Amino acid sequence: MRLHVDQRHERVLELVRERGSLRVSDLAAELGVSAVTLRRDVETLAAQGRVHRLHGAVVWPGDTAAEPRPGREPAEGAVIGMIVPTTGSIFADVVRGAREAVGAQGGRLVLGMTGYVDSEDAVQAEHLIAGGAQGLLVAPSWFGGVPLGGQEKWLLDCAVPAVLVERSAPAGNPAAGLDRVRTDRAHGAAVAVGHFAALGHRRITAVLQEGPHAAQISSGYLAAVQSLGLDVDSGAPSVREHGDYEASIDYLAQAVEKRGVTAALVHSDEDAIVLVPKLQARGIRVPEDLALIAYDDEVAALADVPLTAVAPPKRSVGELAAKLLLQRLAERADGRSAASRQHLELLPELRVRSSCGGETLTS
Repeated sequence: MRLHVDQRHERVLELVRERGSLRVSDLAAELGVSAVTLRRDVETLAAQGRVHRLHGAVVWPGDTAAEPRPGREPAEGAVIGMIVPTTGSIFADVVRGAREAVGAQGGRLVLGMTGYVDSEDAVQAEHLIAGGAQGLLVAPSWFGGVPLGGQEKWLLDCAVPAVLVERSAPAGNPAAGLDRVRTDRAHGAAVAVGHFAALGHRRITAVLQEGPHAAQISSGYLAAVQSLGLDVDSGAPSVREHGDYEASIDYLAQAVEKRGVTAALVHSDEDAIVLVPKLQARGIRVPEDLALIAYDDEVAALADVPLTAVAPPKRSVGELAAKLLLQRLAERADGRSAASRQHLELLPELRVRSSCGGETLTS
């Protein structure tokens, strides 16, 4: 049923308030009206000061992050390439945040995927640039999260501006001079340890995956344990190290039953969901015998025992990376000197649920 104009205006306001910004064409399609009709609606609402119209997009007045900096016009209509290893796990929201930021400035995001095969990074980049991409957002398939053996060389030789997403290069590596936006995962692990300490836990452990984020999570965990004076039960195997979870279950069971461990940080929450019923089958209750915090918060709230979890700001990472790249394109387009390179680190938050016990629950 076609909405009356007043109803349509209210629906526009509801959607823009909820999402911060939307392309006019996407909003027209969602409401089932022509772009011409929707533009008239937006002009009416903008004249009333209820929304802002900005380069083919409609923006909620309070969403100042969606507006360009004074004197720095975004690269309107830019084609941005984005290379990610997968659209599963954290990258689904990272891609969504980047797409919305690019779309809000009248541009288009084009995706390339590598499946964690590092040789595919350069292949995807070449394909995207040949197809018209003017800049790249890149989460390279660096297994440890940093380049090894010259894995960064193609990126340094890239013909267009690039921003690293959820990756970094160590000091001294040439790629350390690139713009980057990532989650401060060490901070997230430290927040989890602090929560355990506040609940009175004195001997804790961590069961972590191998992969790009393991070093950050481990370093934050160990630094916080030392700072807070807690005891660490070390020697945990990597999750699924032997192709199944039995090594992790055996380790945790013995840690609780024989070594006095009362709390564990587990990366990721998918693994934690697998571990909890297996622990219960061994007679170890969560949270009564073992408090547990998961890392990532993709599906932690859906566990049978809803899991307290560290939640990276995935959508914001994609959004800010895209805005930074668009700023670089605008600088290049008008011949301005590039501003100083930026390394942005966003802090995760702890979402408290029932897997630690004795807490005010949130969903």
